[in-house]
Amino acid sequence: MRVAAIDCGTNSIRLLIADVVGDELTDVARRMEIVRLGEGVDRTGRLAPEAIARTRTALLGYAAEIAELGVGRVRMCATSASRDASNAADFREMVRSVLGVDPEVITGEEEARLSFTGAVRGLAAPAPYLVVDIGGGSTEFVTGDRTVDAAISVDIGCVRMTERHLRSDPPAAAEIAAAERDVADAVDAALAAVPGRAAATLVGLAGSVTTVTALALGLAGYDATRIHHARVSQEAVAKVTAELLAATVAQRRALPVMHPGRADVIGAGALILRTIMERAGVATVVASEHDILDGIAWGLAG
Repeated sequence: MRVAAIDCGTNSIRLLIADVVGDELTDVARRMEIVRLGEGVDRTGRLAPEAIARTRTALLGYAAEIAELGVGRVRMCATSASRDASNAADFREMVRSVLGVDPEVITGEEEARLSFTGAVRGLAAPAPYLVVDIGGGSTEFVTGDRTVDAAISVDIGCVRMTERHLRSDPPAAAEIAAAERDVADAVDAALAAVPGRAAATLVGLAGSVTTVTALALGLAGYDATRIHHARVSQEAVAKVTAELLAATVAQRRALPVMHPGRADVIGAGALILRTIMERAGVATVVASEHDILDGIAWGLAG
């Protein structure tokens, strides 16, 4: 069965078209566009018209590819920004007109379950797992073995923390300290709610984690095959985080692995990952290129 999964978050909108046969999921196409749907939501509580327009442009391209490749089932999940916004109905109407299906504005718990399913299927690492999905507006913490035991979503993400705290270029020491306190409080609350400190393996998802991994590995360019299931030490994550927070946006954008739309928020994303590793007391993180998109695709074929 050929399926299409779309994940629309605070920072990016992503597409996976895959063939699912039995226990095998084969990629046909993966796409990602930085649309910053959640720009300003933490401050205004609303989706900006220009952010909805950017998302519509990306979605038109996805819809054309879905039609061209003969997809049988489509599911679009919308996450943090469209959960929080007071004008989410405008967003849903736009999606319906372009894609022909309603976006599912899923809960943080459902987002966590789908991310966990996508991340641990086929993972050769000791269980139980702590899976962390660092998004633009929120971060999901999920624990379990092959199924979810506990999950929580907290409102720390790379866009939200950048807009709230890291306003200078590069961020000032006081701004970084404020972000560290905010993130540490949220991480401690999450780890009190789910047994993350008892996990044998920490698995990190999404662009902040994969970009930090690429930088820690010293890659000459972004290479998903090198990044997927790579292990990175806490010391390496701390080093990359310090370097990113000390750099200007222009300097970050010049890094060969950096997506240009991620350069202004990657410092906050790295800080979140570093803090999770420190507060959970784990020595390494396993990066995964498989995440909520893969979870959505598996669900469509089920």
